[in-house]
Formats: sequence, C-alpha cells, structure tokens
Amino acid sequence: MAILAASIIVLFITGSSNRNRKFDPRITLRNRDKIPYGTYVAYQNLKSIFPGSKVFRNRRAPGYWDSLDTYGSGQVYISISHRFLASEEEFQKLLDFVESGNDVFISARYISADVERTLSCTTTSFELNVFTDGGAEKMEIMLNNPPFRNRNKYYYPGKKFNTYFSTIDTSITRVLGHDESGHPNFIQMKRGKGDLFLHLEPLAYCNYFLLHRENISYYEQTLSMLDADAEKIVWDDYYLYKRSHYDRPENKRSWLAVLFRYPALKAALLTAIFTLLLYAILEMRRKQRMIPVVLKPRNDSMDFAKTIGRLYHDKGDHKNLSKKMAAYFLEHVRNRYKLTTVNLDEEFIRNLRFKTNVEEHEIRGIVSFIKYLDDVPAINQKELIDFHKQLEGFYKKG
Repeated sequence: MAILAASIIVLFITGSSNRNRKFDPRITLRNRDKIPYGTYVAYQNLKSIFPGSKVFRNRRAPGYWDSLDTYGSGQVYISISHRFLASEEEFQKLLDFVESGNDVFISARYISADVERTLSCTTTSFELNVFTDGGAEKMEIMLNNPPFRNRNKYYYPGKKFNTYFSTIDTSITRVLGHDESGHPNFIQMKRGKGDLFLHLEPLAYCNYFLLHRENISYYEQTLSMLDADAEKIVWDDYYLYKRSHYDRPENKRSWLAVLFRYPALKAALLTAIFTLLLYAILEMRRKQRMIPVVLKPRNDSMDFAKTIGRLYHDKGDHKNLSKKMAAYFLEHVRNRYKLTTVNLDEEFIRNLRFKTNVEEHEIRGIVSFIKYLDDVPAINQKELIDFHKQLEGFYKKG
C-alpha cells in the first residue's frame, strides 16, 4: 500500500500544480501516463501485489520475448490494451506458455476472431460512452463470490467500454465478474498447469478508476487470482502498440494539431506555408537568358589571299604571282591526294588523273605552265589569266 499512497500523492501534486489545467480525456492505457486514462497506478503497484517478483516490460510478439522463458514456469504475463489482436499463431504460443505452468492475464475491449474461435467464445461490443462527474450514468462492474470474498460493486463517473461475453464454453470457463447488466466480462480458463484470464473492461485498470473511492480493491482482488509466487511479472505493451492506428481520431493528436492549438503560432505557420508556396510558384516560371547575336564567320584566309593577289597584280609582277599560285596548287595536291610533287613527270600526271575527275590534257597544261615559269624571265597578263582559269577549273572538278 506504500506504493499506492506514493502514486496518489504524485498524481495529486501533478494534477493540482495548475488550477487551470483541463481534464485530459485521451484513453492511452500506457503505463507511464499519469493522465486519467493511463495505467501508471496499476503498473507501479505490481510490486505490492507480487512483492517477491521481478517486474519487466515487453514489446515483442509471443515467442520472441526477451524477458520471459517460453518453456519455463512460474511467470505471469499481463496485457492491458484497447484491442487484443493476436493472430492464431501468436495466441497458440500464449496457450503453450500457459500450459507450461504460467498465468496470462489479458484485459481488452476487443479480442480477435482467432482468439474467439480458439476459445469457443464470442463477445459483444458497443460504442464508447463518455460520462462526467455528477452524471446519472457511470461504469459499474462487480466480482463474483466465490472466488472473491464478497460480491462488491465498483463504479466511477467516467468512460466505459460496453463489452461482454455473449457466449462461452461453460465446460472449460469460469465466470469471475460481470458488468452492470449482469453480462460476464471476466472469465478464467484452466490450460495445462497454468491459467488464462480474459477481462473485457481495461478501463477498470486506469488511474481514474483505481483512485476513485475504494476501487483499488478491484485491482488487488483480480490480480490476486494470478500466481503470487511467480518469479517474473511481465507487463506487455506489444498489443497496445501493434494496432495503434485503429484508435479513434479523437484519442490521437498529431504534432500539427498541437501546434495549431495556439492562435499566434497557427497564424505564423500558415503565413510561412503561404509564403513558401508563393515563392515556389514564382520560381517555377521559366527563366530564358538573352540569346546573343552570332555574326556569320568571315573567311579571313580568302581575304588574305585576295589581298596578296591584288598586291602582286598591282605591281605587275605576273611571274611571281604565278609562282605563288603554282606553289599553292602543288601544296593542295600533296595534302589532298597524297602525291609527291618532286618530279612533275608523266607518272605524276597519270596518278593525279587517276585520283581526280580532271581530264589529262588539263592537268598536262597546268604542269607544262609550271615548268614554263622556270624557263622565262617574265610572263604577260594574258598568260596569268589563262593559268588562273586552268587552276580554277581543276579545283572545281577535283
């Protein structure tokens, strides 16, 4: 009872530290939550019910426990959750654990179809009702006598889950408790060397219920059915978190919803979001750089050749200009047709004729004039013009 007293003091201090604090209606059933519908008191008082045992927490599926011996005995497994959604394989491992000499206590407002089928029972569930202090309605549950000392009724002016067993296998089931309408909501089944307990009102283990009047007696009497000499007590969170997304929307608060509770912060966030959206839209526009004007490339080599040609022509040095034109022709033949121009003989004329479309007499005329330049001191303008025409004809055909 010392732990219970400490829990009450802690809850009283934290609950009265702010007079303007509102009642938190969330149903979490988490053992670290000190809000009305958490299970902090139930978890902290396990040592008072099982003083010689070690208490552990578990978040792993049956068969993969790190704090329980699957094939050992003298252990207690406690699961309090919204929905006990065990698969057929998971529940079979729990039953094997019970048959080895361990106790399993499950409290949930809904159990899976696989569990119902395995235990030959069915449950009926209604929507959640919300009642407040002073209301005419309340949650009321009771324990049977025997096995308990007396048939006491327990109630509190809070929320309740209207879930009960509509059918059970009486040959293997013992009814331990009822709801206010007389429907069974707490049963016991003997399996091998151990016991399986199914309880359908998990809010009977929330802080609000246990700290209301003498309701802690309900907690003490129900858990007294478990093995008092157990070496390990394991509080299971696996089924509390396994299907947490099934919880009702009003029981969940996203981080965005918490931020939006404050008007100033909400306005600031909306302004920031709108500004970022506007910036993104404006930046999505295509930005085209100015296209520079590209001038037509000039043939500087041609300009240079024309300039040099005019220079020699204006000076009247027709032979020198003809030699320059001949040298350019021979360079052209060497580079394009890969022919040697050391000897301008018949073989050279045949090879050049073979590699070009120029007639032999035209090539022979060009070669003859080049040789002619070496034998005369000067040439006239007409000879220069004729040589130029011969070369232009070669370039066009070759």
